Amino acid sequence: MPESTRSQEPLIVIVSNRGPYSFTANEDGTFDIQRGSGGLVTALGALAEKHEVLWVASAMSKDDRAWAEQHQGTAVDVDDIFLRLITPRARQYELYYNVIANPLLWFIQHELWNIPRTPSITADTWRAWKRGYTAVNRQFAEAIAESIGDVQRPVIVLPQDYHLYLLPAFLRDLVGDRVQIQPFVHIPWPGIDAWRILPGQMRDEILTSMLKSDRVGFQTTKDAFNFVQNCRFYLPDVHSRGTRDTLFHGGKETRALAYPISVDVERTQRLVEEPQTKLLKSQLISVIGDQRLILRVDRIEPSKNILRGLEAFATLLDSYPEYRGKVKMLALLVPSRLEVDEYQDYLRDIMAQAGLFNAQYSDPFWEPIRVIVGDHYHRAIAAMQLYDVLLVNPIADGMNLVAKEGVLVNEKDGSLILSEHAGAFYELHEDALVVSPFDVHGTAEAIHQALSMPPEERRLRAENLRSVVQNAGVQHWFDDQVRDALAAFASHVSSSSTSSTPSANKSAASPTDAGAPSPTTATPKE
Repeated sequence: MPESTRSQEPLIVIVSNRGPYSFTANEDGTFDIQRGSGGLVTALGALAEKHEVLWVASAMSKDDRAWAEQHQGTAVDVDDIFLRLITPRARQYELYYNVIANPLLWFIQHELWNIPRTPSITADTWRAWKRGYTAVNRQFAEAIAESIGDVQRPVIVLPQDYHLYLLPAFLRDLVGDRVQIQPFVHIPWPGIDAWRILPGQMRDEILTSMLKSDRVGFQTTKDAFNFVQNCRFYLPDVHSRGTRDTLFHGGKETRALAYPISVDVERTQRLVEEPQTKLLKSQLISVIGDQRLILRVDRIEPSKNILRGLEAFATLLDSYPEYRGKVKMLALLVPSRLEVDEYQDYLRDIMAQAGLFNAQYSDPFWEPIRVIVGDHYHRAIAAMQLYDVLLVNPIADGMNLVAKEGVLVNEKDGSLILSEHAGAFYELHEDALVVSPFDVHGTAEAIHQALSMPPEERRLRAENLRSVVQNAGVQHWFDDQVRDALAAFASHVSSSSTSSTPSANKSAASPTDAGAPSPTTATPKE
């Protein structure tokens, strides 16, 4: 889009640990570019049609790093999106990602630590906090500040998730109040007690940094309220003045708002029609035969509660033996963070329990549980079309898009069994069968209820669930956040501001543990 027609429009800055593209180096020095398939990337494609977008992320591979170094730190136009990759050193990234972000913060926010035993905050943890998490967050902030330069038009910075909690403070120190900073937290934000695991200094740095934002987005109003309560409880001189979504501190205010994320409805429906999906669907039909299908699709994460789901299925077979030989549980499990010990242990436990139950309940003609491990989205979409029951029973989940994808594409008026601790509960609970994730007996009874539900009730519930998802796709999620930021600019930014497009400079990667980059870090080209 020509700059002259976009001169008064905002620059949207997306910041995330993982970027929208991956790169593969060729022998001639060029790079093949692979666009990610996630909902965030897809939503951004629509956003880029309306606004100029800069995406700042970390190089994830050797070839990503080579691409960044080839462009000497500049933000490069890739498919109408300015992309800039920071390049923290390998050890620095390891401390930031695999010690602090995962598992420490992730386990706290999903309330999964076995508190009498873990975690232990050691000297190594503190080094990871300072030399890893803090340093990389600072690198992100400095890259953003230098990329936007001295532009006067509206700039909206949208940091994504728990990897970047310290970014708002660093960025605010660098750019002042001339940008809107609006993080979005994709995972649950728990109550006060969960956060007592962190030493006060770490916890206060996170909360104080987040309060440097203009507003903070969460999946649910419960998460937003928990954030407000945490700040009021742990930080001095922070007040809500009777509100549930606004914090007042040091003469400023920060809002905590719910922006429930969703799926790309049109893209998901297109995937149903792709040849690969149809082939996989036909193969699954052969596997299922005339059995009723109980499906779960999960990343291999302890929060997904896969073990209790298997136990609930075994309880169903004990309580209602008439289902033996007539139902099958299919678990499609996506590897996740297997470099973290807790995740490796969890996968071993899943496979052991599934094998034990198959040995206990199977006969020569019937395998009750099939577990398939692998990252294959087309297979998941194919299976979602075929379920009679979709089991989504996480202990804690920011949203859980499987619940939304499943009800969108299912062709059998299948029932959704949904944990009350999934973020999707707040949108889908009226027509789902709601369970406590800890109640194995109750989950087994819910499966029985779903399998024995009258066809007309199944149809009405399925239609209502599908309608909820169709009417609130992922584009609405981005649009709502941008709309609120622009409304704030309309109230606070002087109408006399002049616009410009950031210019491109060159830089070297940061050489210091503190994450301080070269003073000539890149900015998007005109």
